[in-house]
Formats: sequence, structure tokens, C-alpha cells
Amino acid sequence: QVQLVESGGGLVQAGGSVRLSCVASGDIFDITAMAWHRQAPGKQRELVASITIGGSTYYTDSVKGRFTISRDNDKNTAYLQMDSLKSEDTAVYYCGTMKRLKWYWGQGSQVTVSS
Repeated sequence: QVQLVESGGGLVQAGGSVRLSCVASGDIFDITAMAWHRQAPGKQRELVASITIGGSTYYTDSVKGRFTISRDNDKNTAYLQMDSLKSEDTAVYYCGTMKRLKWYWGQGSQVTVSS
């Protein structure tokens, strides 16, 4: 089993910044990638960014140049730095990882961007 615990999030004005953290614990020995997804009200969960253990990253087009995903392998922690936030970034953000074809998720962090 893998446990993911998120922190960060909250209410921020448009143009502001927020940093999310996700600490992984449990059976994490062979986890190679971590990702951040988000789900806005009435919408499907979408992949926002991902990072491999080697540091290769992926970003969805809508956040490129504004969001930065990173990880500290020694601390088993992934981060999502979100800058230049827009109202359309309002969502619940979930840290996730896949192990043996099963997804594991954090508890979710609400990010609300006020315009």
C-alpha cells in the first residue's frame, strides 16, 4: 500500500502563487513517477503535471510556463508550484502515483483563485 498526504492550497487572488506538497510513504520502493491531477466542479479529473524519478516532466498545455512540478527523492515528496494563477485553475488538486497498475491518491487540496 502507498499513502500520499498533501499539504498546501487555500484561497489566493488571481495572479498569485500557491505551493502544494505531497509526501509518499508505505510501499514506495519501485514508484517511478508522481503526478498532480485536478478536478473542478462538474468536470472530469485531469492530469496537470507529472515527474519521473529521473526528473523528466510533463505539463498540460493550460499550465505550461506557470506551474512547476518537482520532487525530492530523499524526502519522498513531490511539489507543485503554481504561479500566475487564474480563476480557471480553481479545483481540488490530487497528488497521485501508480504502482502495479493501481492508482493511489492523496486526500485532495482545494485551491480557489478569486478574480
